[in-house]
Formats: sequence, structure tokens, C-alpha cells
Amino acid sequence: MELYQLRSFTVVAEEGHLTRAAERLHVSQPAVSGQIKALEQELGLRLFERSASGMVLTVAGKELLATAQRVLTAAEDMKQKARRLTGEIAGVLRVGTVSNPASLRVGDLLAAVVERHPRLQLELQHEVSGVALEAVREGRLDASFYFGDAPGRDVVALRLRDPVYCVAAPAAWADRIRSAGWAEIAAMPWILTPATSTHNRLVTRLFEEQGIAPPQRAVEADQESVIETLVVSGVGVSLLREELAKELAAAGEICIWDKARLRTTLWFVCAAGREEDPLLAALFSLLREIWQLPGEGAARPAAALAV
Repeated sequence: MELYQLRSFTVVAEEGHLTRAAERLHVSQPAVSGQIKALEQELGLRLFERSASGMVLTVAGKELLATAQRVLTAAEDMKQKARRLTGEIAGVLRVGTVSNPASLRVGDLLAAVVERHPRLQLELQHEVSGVALEAVREGRLDASFYFGDAPGRDVVALRLRDPVYCVAAPAAWADRIRSAGWAEIAAMPWILTPATSTHNRLVTRLFEEQGIAPPQRAVEADQESVIETLVVSGVGVSLLREELAKELAAAGEICIWDKARLRTTLWFVCAAGREEDPLLAALFSLLREIWQLPGEGAARPAAALAV
């Protein structure tokens, strides 16, 4: 039997449909059907029950699916090890992004990947920080950017920068903002991110440290560009990165409440134990160059990098 037959078997099992499987495999539907038939003949077993609605695994098919998946995983692992021995970096990484891609220098990273490792493909997925971190821990993401405190020893992290946030409000509210105290600011309409995000936790911490209940959410948004637009449009108050807020304030689009500045940390993280993966090691190396960070080789547990 051939690996491509096993691959077709597993994809048809996942999709439950020959046409969708063929689209994923980038081959014709008759080709996939022929590969399944040839595999069934070689094994002497019917793997699927065919019907007008799709393809359903037989009892034998269910028994053999896990074995086929293990064979394909082993074959991919062998290819990755061979590429490492030859120095070639090739494969796919699922990478989480948070905040504004420009502030993460995602464009610089993608350009460096294309130039240095043209066979390395990054699949970007935007998340809020808390969700991204859990996705890395659970293996749904290979790596991710993350804002917040050192994420723990089950995660390997590279410290990129320590951005500062400030409280921004619509320009038309300047007189109210200038004279406002903590309680008055907390009582204003706030644009907050989901509770799992670092942005939300920063707001909560900001007011709890003053002994004041955190503000109630008037609007929820999970992207910095959306938050920026809502503040400029007069919807409410929110946290913005200081460099962005200063640009908007200089243009007369917002005003800044000058009684609070909050510092957090931007990390790039992967699950502990995966830092020696050649694809991830290459990505960490590129990020060190882009962000002009000291050190080479694999990243270390986050606690060791907190300075």
C-alpha cells in the first residue's frame, strides 16, 4: 500500500464525502475513489459504506483509521527529521496573533520567513491573548504572540517588548476627562475586550489597585483597530497603546487621561518541550533578529526570561 492511499483514506474518513476530500487533497474525485478502492482490495476489507449522502466508515474502517493516522504521522516525523539533518526548514506552523499585526511586526516576520525559509508556511489565526495561550497549551496553535505576565513553566516564551497603555477617550470629552477622578472615569462608558484577554485584565487591575470597582462594559471589541475606531467615534473610553494614543491625540481625534499608565509584556510563546522543533526554533531565531534581542538557540521557560 502507498502513503497517498492512506492519506486519502484518512481525509475521506474526516470529511465523510469524496468530493470534499478530493478538494482537500487537490486531486480529482475519481482519483480519490480509485485510491480507496485499491486500498480496500489490498486489505481485503470494505472500509466505507457508500451512500447518496456520503461515505461512512465500516466497523473495520474505524478499527484501521487510527493505525493509518499513526503511519502518516510517523512518515511526516521521518521527513521532518530528514529535513533537519539536511538543514532544510519546511512545513506548516499555526501561529496566533493578538492586537494589531503591525505592532507585532508580523509583516517583518512573514517577509523574513519567505526570504530565509521559503518552504516554511505560517497559518495566522487572530485570537485574544487568553484564548491564544490556552490554544498553545492544548496544541491547537503551534505558537502565538501573547500579552501579559510570564505565562508559566509549561510554556516557553521569548520576551519581545514591554508596551505601555493609557486611558483614551473621544476628543469631544476632553473637558470631562481633564477634570475626572478615578471614580468618574470608571463610571464612563467603556469599550472592553472579552474577559479572557490581557487588555480586560489590565483594566480590572488598574481600578482594583485604586480600591474602585472596575468599569462596566458598554461595548465589547476584540481587536485594537476596532477599539481605536470606537473611541475616535465617541462611543466610549478604553485602553490604547501609548504610541498609538499619542498619534491620535496629536491629530485631535482623541484625548488622553493623564493619571494612569500601564505596562505589560509582549511574548512569543510555544508549549514547553517543543522549543527544539526545527520549525519553531527557526521562527524564534527570526524573531530575535527582527526585535534585535540578545541570545541564540532555543527559547527558555518564560520565568527565566522575565527581566
